[in-house]
Amino acid sequence: MTPPSHLDGARVLAWAWSDLPFGHVNDEHGGAAPIAIHGLAVCRYGDEGRVYRFSCDARWDTLQDDVYASADEARQQLPAQYRAVAPVWNTP
Repeated sequence: MTPPSHLDGARVLAWAWSDLPFGHVNDEHGGAAPIAIHGLAVCRYGDEGRVYRFSCDARWDTLQDDVYASADEARQQLPAQYRAVAPVWNTP
């Protein structure tokens, strides 16, 4: 599933989608069931030099983010919790 052009106001530079989750995160509100991460997106706010990798649910709602110096770094440095499926990166 293709993401929107922007997530949380940041322009999508690269994205990966999987019908099987890349991994799971805990619900920020303390819910018992972990939330499946189906989308990963590397994004940039305006002219910032750094980029963010967003972890998204099945509706492209962002659940977590991490900041990186480059898009390549953001794509390559996935945490262990997101390695259940190998991402195939796409560009818009």
